[in-house]
Amino acid sequence: MNTVLFEILGINVTPWKIVGYVGVFLFAGRWFVQLHASRRAGRPTLPRMFWYMSISGSIMVLSYFIFGKNDSVGVLSNSFPLTVALYNLWLDLKSRRPA
Repeated sequence: MNTVLFEILGINVTPWKIVGYVGVFLFAGRWFVQLHASRRAGRPTLPRMFWYMSISGSIMVLSYFIFGKNDSVGVLSNSFPLTVALYNLWLDLKSRRPA
């Protein structure tokens, strides 16, 4: 997974970097989902997709830092958002469950 697939603009791209890039794209892209949902609702809102994208992006970025880069700073900085996103998704699912 650390084999260089190609080089672009002086950056060696490996499969782990692709995992990291996709994770960052998902994690950052969740704000566009939130913006769209809020615009449609006419008020600030967080759709469930926001939490799914947060969790997916965090897991992918964590995988990159754990397996691809072996960087404890990256692991620590991405562990907290993952736990918060999991908790918020759980609350969202629990609150919308029929009584």
